[in-house]
Amino acid sequence: MYEILKNEKIATNCYLMEVVAKDVIRNAKPGQFVIVMAKEDSERIPLTIYDYDKDSDVLSLIYQVVGASTLELSTISKNLFAVSGPLGKANEICVHPELFKDKKIVYIAGGVGIAPVYPQVKYLKNHHFDIDIIYGAREKELLLIQDKIESVAHKVFYVTDDGSYGDKGFVTNVLEREIQNYDLCVTIGPLIMMKNVSELTRKYHVKTIVSLNPLMVDGSGMCGACRCEIEGKPKFACIDGPEFDGHQVNFDLLIKRMHIYKEEEKEKLLQMEKDLGKDCEVE
Repeated sequence: MYEILKNEKIATNCYLMEVVAKDVIRNAKPGQFVIVMAKEDSERIPLTIYDYDKDSDVLSLIYQVVGASTLELSTISKNLFAVSGPLGKANEICVHPELFKDKKIVYIAGGVGIAPVYPQVKYLKNHHFDIDIIYGAREKELLLIQDKIESVAHKVFYVTDDGSYGDKGFVTNVLEREIQNYDLCVTIGPLIMMKNVSELTRKYHVKTIVSLNPLMVDGSGMCGACRCEIEGKPKFACIDGPEFDGHQVNFDLLIKRMHIYKEEEKEKLLQMEKDLGKDCEVE
């Protein structure tokens, strides 16, 4: 069991969880993820690490309620049954910062994708990098941890679909306007956003790293749910990634596979809501 210090709603369907997990964060690095289980009979949920404090042994996670498992997770207040990790490969820039000292880097986040962006930019700031962030959401209320990212980023460009905060439109609009200032891009968020960013940066010959964490289910490579095609070859996001060269990813195949079990997921969510006696807005 892992003690929960906090599990609170911070935006529509978005939660911040803090849990004591000394054995997990001991070797944690930016870009890695953990697997959590709310209860002994719960499904495994892969969550990218948002933050960690090795002095206090606290692991911080941000997650969005999108289905039955995350809905159940949002109801847990005292202890998690399991937290496993760190898993996956760490961000390559954070692993070898000396190789990127001469690069002008921009991070692009969509929605809760800002959660894994934060620890990477924080780490790089501590290694004397000036990192810009382009952060997009549907509306102002869905922009998360603004104070945190502003404390570590050199410059932050906000974008909302409805224009309620920052630029109106999509992150690619701002990226194309600013792209002459960068020669390396890291993007984390919805698959369609990462696809569009990668297509744009390909046109301008800007190296792009994407994180395929939205695909992961079991986190061990055994379920096959996160199978992806990278440069025409099969890979698994949880084992070989979650980060890949965005210009080598077959996004069209991934987007199709993400919709295979939509109806089954919806049915399970409805059943979970009934079991919990709780309604939840889920998109």
